[in-house]
Amino acid sequence: MTLPEPPLLVVTDRRLADRPLPEVAERLFASGVRWLSLRDKDLPDTERLELARALMARARPRGARVTLHGDAGLAAAAGVDGVHLPSGGDPAAARALLGKGALIGLSLHDSDGGEAMERAGGLVDYVTLSPVFPSASKPGYGPCLGTAGLRCWVGRGVPVIALGGIDQAGRVAECRAAGAAGVAVMGLAMRDPQALAPLLAALGPAGNAAQRCG
Repeated sequence: MTLPEPPLLVVTDRRLADRPLPEVAERLFASGVRWLSLRDKDLPDTERLELARALMARARPRGARVTLHGDAGLAAAAGVDGVHLPSGGDPAAARALLGKGALIGLSLHDSDGGEAMERAGGLVDYVTLSPVFPSASKPGYGPCLGTAGLRCWVGRGVPVIALGGIDQAGRVAECRAAGAAGVAVMGLAMRDPQALAPLLAALGPAGNAAQRCG
């Protein structure tokens, strides 16, 4: 599965938004975002289903894709475009349930080790790696990898999406130079969708992927 273009993944957190998520999504899609993942895992499944369907209704006219964080079964029931699994999730089961056309991702952290990436190879379309930089949305979350740490994870056969503290165009450029296939944002997108314009503009063609470490 080809990643959405531009490769900017927006992850939802309704608590950081100043309006309902469907309205936030409308603004995001109008600004050029084409990839949104519904997180908000504290909501009951019935509410997440309803919310996912509302997001899909706004995504379709823009040609955008919506995924759901966490549960592949819930993603299937909602009819979204795929699922983003937590660290330790089961990509094989998700792929068997959702099919080869689904967009399947997996959260990874430096503590997971390269074995997790190797196990995911061929089953997921991308992994998110975090935190790359300090994050205002999750203060104290870390330690941060920086671009040197990010560079150690690229070139392993699975596209890497950099996550954590990516709130400036310069940081997008640093991640792309380190070999990231794209970037993910949460807080900035929820607070001000229009502030994503410089990040979207910075997502030009990726440079040559850096050599993996170790």
